[in-house]
Order: sequence, then C-alpha cells, then structure tokens
Amino acid sequence: MAAQTLARQRIPDVNRAQVVVIGGGQAGLAAGFYLRRAGLDFVILDAQADPGGAWRHGWESLRLFSPARYSALPGWPMPPHAGDGYPPAAHVVDYLAAYEKRYALPIVRGETVTCVVRDGDRLQVVTDAATWEAAAVISATGTWWRPFLPLVPGEFAGRQLHTVDYDGPAAFAGQRVVVVGGGNSGAQIAADLAPVATVTWATRRPPRFLPDDVDGRALFDLASRRARALAAGNEDPGGVGSLGDIVAVPPVRAARDAGLPRRRPMFARLAADCPVWSDGSRLSTDAVVWCTGFRPALGHLAPLGLRTAGGAIRTDGTRALDEPRLHLLGYGDWTGPGSATLAGVGTTARAAAADLAARLDAAPA
Repeated sequence: MAAQTLARQRIPDVNRAQVVVIGGGQAGLAAGFYLRRAGLDFVILDAQADPGGAWRHGWESLRLFSPARYSALPGWPMPPHAGDGYPPAAHVVDYLAAYEKRYALPIVRGETVTCVVRDGDRLQVVTDAATWEAAAVISATGTWWRPFLPLVPGEFAGRQLHTVDYDGPAAFAGQRVVVVGGGNSGAQIAADLAPVATVTWATRRPPRFLPDDVDGRALFDLASRRARALAAGNEDPGGVGSLGDIVAVPPVRAARDAGLPRRRPMFARLAADCPVWSDGSRLSTDAVVWCTGFRPALGHLAPLGLRTAGGAIRTDGTRALDEPRLHLLGYGDWTGPGSATLAGVGTTARAAAADLAARLDAAPA
C-alpha cells in the first residue's frame, strides 16, 4: 500500500485534523503508527521532499550503534543488513521509506512549519504553504537541524564545518584535520578521516570507549532501567555515562586498535592557521570538524512561550506541562529514555498517543 503522501498544491488554505505531527523522521513515523492504532485523525507534516528524516543527511560511512534486529520502529522489524551487522545510514533511509508506505501514513511533504500558536481551544500550525488547525500537536523535529558550535576565542582562516556538513573523507585527502568532540560522531568521523588525512582528535577528556560487546540495545536497556528506578524513588543506578561515551562500531574499533587518530586535549583558542592549546603549543591545520552535538529544533514553538529561564520546556513524560495539547517526541532522555533512538522512540510514542486518545475521547483500536 502506498504512503498517503499529500500533494502540496492540493492543500487548501486551512486544514483540520485531530492531531498534527510536525516532522516525518523516525519519531514522527512512530507517532503515526500509534495514532492510527488509537483511531485518531492525524497528519504528519515533513519539511523534506523525501523520506528518511535526518538519516538522509549523514555521511556515507555513518553507522547505527546496534544491529538491525535491535533498531526497529514499532510494528515492523528492520530488515537484516549484510556485513558486520551495523547498518549504514542508507539502510536506515530505505527502512524508513518502506515503513511509511507499509502503514500508509498520511504525510505532507515539502511543507515547513514556521510556528504553532494558540487559537481558543485549538492549536494552529502555520506552514509556508497553509494553516492547520488541530486539537493537539506532536512536535517531532529532532535536533539535526540545530547544530551546536561552542564559543572558542579567536578566528581560524581554514575550513570549518560541523557534523551536519561532513559528507566523507575525499575532500580532506592529504590535509591536516582537527576533529573536535569525544562522542560517537567525533569518533566515527575521526576514524573515517584517518586513512586519508593527518588527524588530531581534540576532546575535553580522554575518550571512553564502551566494551566491544556493548551496543545501542544495551544502552537503551540501561537508560530504561535508570528511568524506572528514579521514577520509583530508588537510588540512581547510573546511566549510560557510567559505561562510557563511544560505541565501538567496527571502523572505530579498527582505528582505536591501530592507535589512530592521535588524541589531544581540547585547545584553548584558534589562531588564523591553527588551534592553540593552553600550554601555548600549536598545530598547523587545514580544517576543523566540529562534532559538538545538537540542540532541540524547537523554534516553531516559540509563540507558545513554554521555555523556562534555563531554556527548557517543562514536560511530564512527553506532554508539555504548560500546554497539555502539545507533546514533544524524540528529543532525548528528557522526553523519554532512549527516545532519540530508533529502538527507544516507540515506547514514548505509544505513551503520547495513549494520552491523546484519552484526552480526545478516541477509543483505542
């Protein structure tokens, strides 16, 4: 059955649905699966022209942290991937595209949400093409669209790019590259560059590799156990950070075992031609790759005035405490343990759909 992708030119100026889901990546698809099971009328708005969410924009060698069998959205397992068992981004894109077709999810493509505003007992979702009125909204826009760059003194005249701009090692062949960031992206990109470039890996603390037999499924299980313990008022058993920061997928493991790339502490400032460390040492550099993470892409919710002084939106599970018609899905552990992962988002999507079904008096299917 083909996905119910709605042509943009056929959309009237004002549209109505019980629930509008903003974002057609993994979190939006998981929400759609459970909203359909709950018998709710909904639509998924996606700014991209094609399926796959942020996975469409990863570099060629980007890998999942878990084998396919532990990386499924609700209802349908991800098909196996031949090779070392850690699927590349392209395999995930194919799976997400097939998933939305399998469940005939009603997706409007190429329509960018600009804001969400209150309108009496409903919410208005304003896009660059139309206005949607809804009894409730699920925001599932993720973090890829809001890369974070730390403030570092100085100016560098060479090439600088963030994880979102990295598309492979070919452009860096023979160059001197500093990769910044001690997480999974930093480790994977540093390993990707090591065969073709002279790579220095700058991290705030020594990289902490998880045991080789620990993958994303184990991390999700650990995060879930911690959440249950804290919710029950028990002692904090420690989260993912107690094990380490980096999943040793095969390319990272190979680079690590070969002693590549060279690691240095984080530098203190930038000069025109190089980073400068606190001891005054310098390293002539052609390019700096900032693997420094992301922030939730929530600018479309600004008119609702939900951010606290610290910048966060207060939630109970996925529901916004100060706007109960709004759910936030897939942004990280603050919206549910492992909710930013393929394997983890289903649990919170199911809870959000159940809450909305109860509030909107829709009987579960």
